[in-house]
Amino acid sequence: MKHIKYIFLFIFILSSVSCKKDFLSLNPQAELTAEQLTTQDGVEGLLVGAYGLLNGNINGTWGNYGAAPSQWLFGEVASDNAHKGSSNGDQPNMNAIEQHSPTSTNDNLANLYDRCFEGVQRCNNTLKVLATLQSGSGATKFSDSRAKEIQGEARLLRAHYYFFLVRVFKMVPYVTEASNGAIVPNDKDIYPNIIEDLQAAVANLGTTKPKGQKGRMDKYAAQAYLGKVLLYQKRYAEAYAQLNAVITAKGSLVDMPYGDNFDITKEDGPESIVAVQHSVGTDGTGGDNGNVGDMLNFPYGGVTPINCCGFFQPTIDLANAFKVDASGLPLLDGSYRTNAYTSDLNLSAAEKASYQLDRSIAFDPRIESTIGRRGVPYRDWGIMAGDSWIRDASNGGPFVAVKNSIESSQIASGTGPGMTNVTGLNVNLIRLSDVYLMAAECAVETNDLSTALTLVNAVRLRAAKISPTTINGTPAAAYKVSPYPSFPNATYARNAVRFERRLELAMEGHRFFDLVRWGIAKQTLESYFTFEGKYFNYLNGITIESRDEYFPLPQDQIDRSNGTLKQSPGY
Repeated sequence: MKHIKYIFLFIFILSSVSCKKDFLSLNPQAELTAEQLTTQDGVEGLLVGAYGLLNGNINGTWGNYGAAPSQWLFGEVASDNAHKGSSNGDQPNMNAIEQHSPTSTNDNLANLYDRCFEGVQRCNNTLKVLATLQSGSGATKFSDSRAKEIQGEARLLRAHYYFFLVRVFKMVPYVTEASNGAIVPNDKDIYPNIIEDLQAAVANLGTTKPKGQKGRMDKYAAQAYLGKVLLYQKRYAEAYAQLNAVITAKGSLVDMPYGDNFDITKEDGPESIVAVQHSVGTDGTGGDNGNVGDMLNFPYGGVTPINCCGFFQPTIDLANAFKVDASGLPLLDGSYRTNAYTSDLNLSAAEKASYQLDRSIAFDPRIESTIGRRGVPYRDWGIMAGDSWIRDASNGGPFVAVKNSIESSQIASGTGPGMTNVTGLNVNLIRLSDVYLMAAECAVETNDLSTALTLVNAVRLRAAKISPTTINGTPAAAYKVSPYPSFPNATYARNAVRFERRLELAMEGHRFFDLVRWGIAKQTLESYFTFEGKYFNYLNGITIESRDEYFPLPQDQIDRSNGTLKQSPGY
C-alpha cells in the first residue's frame, strides 16, 4: 500500500518442536520464528501484511479480478450498471456472474474467498502475536495506547474482509485468533461479529493518522464502516449516529471537487474515508502493489494510451439513467428508457462513418466522469472514437469506463513498469458522498425527510459545480443538475436517495449489494434484463430467484472441510 510497504511473503508462526536432530532444528529459509515475530517490529510487520490483502493480490499481478477492491465484477457487472464487456469468449466465467448462472467451481468466487480469508488470517495472526507480546513484561511491550490502535486496525481490517465475504456468499465461517486452526462451520449469521469488531475499532482508534501513512485506518474509517454495516442490518438510528459523526467531522461536501476522487494526483483528499492504497514504479514489485484487480478494465484496440482489455463496460441503462428532466432532476419513474440513447450501437457502417453526437440530450454532468461515449472527450486522451476503442460492441455495448482510468499525461509515473494497465490509482471503499447518502437513507427510514433532503441536495449541489465537458468550446450535452425542491413523502424520498446513489457511485462496486439489501434485486434486474435484452440477446429471459442475491460457496472449500461447510442457500 502507498506509504506502508506491502508484505507479500507468507509469514508463518512456528510452534515449538522438541527434536534431537540438528538439521531439523534449523529455521526454514524465508520463514520467521515465533521469537522473531513476538516483538514490536514483528507485530507491526504482521499488521502491514494484513493491510496488504486490501488490493486482493497475493500471488502475482494476474488473475485477481474477483478479489478486486473495486468489486467491479460482483458489485457492478452483477447489477444493471455494467457488462462484463470484452468478447464473449474471454474470461467466460465472468459471463456467468453477469447472467446470474455461476456454479460453485467459478474461479472468480474462489478468488474472492481465498484472498479475503488470507486477509482474515493475517489479521488473526496480528492479534494473536500482539496478545502474546503484551502478556509478557518489560520494555519489549507496546504502550497501552499503541496496543489498542493495533487491535483497532486489525479488527477493522478483519471486519472489512468478512464484510466482502458475507455480501457475496451470505453464510461464511467466522474464524478468529482463538480458533487455532479448527474448521469452523458456516451455520451462523456473522454480522454480529463484524459489528463487534467495528465497535472495538471505533473505541480504540484515534482521529489522527501517523505522519506519512495516509493508508492507515482511523476512527472516521471505523465509524463510516460501522455505519455502513448497521445500515445493512436496517439499524437506521444507530447507523445514522455513526455516519453523522463522520459528516460533522469532515465538513461540507459541496466544496470538495467531484473529479478529485478519480485523480491519481489528488487521492487521499478530504473526501476519502476508507481507501485501498496503490503504488507502482518505485516499490520494486513490478506492479503487484498497484490496482491489479482493474487491469482488464480499459479501452481496447491499440489506439488509446492504455489498451487492455475491453472489460467492464457501462450499460445502455446506466447511460440513460443520467438523463434529467427540464428542471434538472432525475427521471425517477423510469421514463429515461424512452427513446433510449445508444450512441452508435447497431448502426450500419455508413451510419457510423457519418455519426454526429447529439448534444441536445439533457444529462447530469456526472455522466462524463463515469461513462466514455463516442464523440465526447475522454480525460486527456482525446475524443472517444467509438468502435476502435471497444473490443466487441455487440457483446459489451458502445461505452467504456472512466473512473478507474488515469490521465494520459500520468501514465509514466502512474502505471507499473512495462504494464500500463496496472495503475497506482487508489480505490475508495467509502468516500464522503457515500456517507452522506447512507445517512440520507437512514433519515428517510426514520421519517426525517428534511434531513434526507438536505443530505441528498448536498450531493447534487456538488455535482452542479462540475464544469461542462466541451468540444471546441461548446458543451457536449445540455448539462443540468438541480437540487430537489422537496421530498413530499417517504416513498418519493426513498426513490430519490436510491437513484442518487446509483448516479453518484456508479461503477464503484456498490450497486448490486444495494439492490439486495433494499429487497428490490429481483424486480430491478428483471426489468433491466427486459430493457437491455433488446440490445444484447444473452440477457433475454433471465429471471432472478432468491438464491441469486448471493453466490455459491467455492466447492473446493466445502470439499476441504469434509462437509463442515455447507453450500450457500439454494445452490
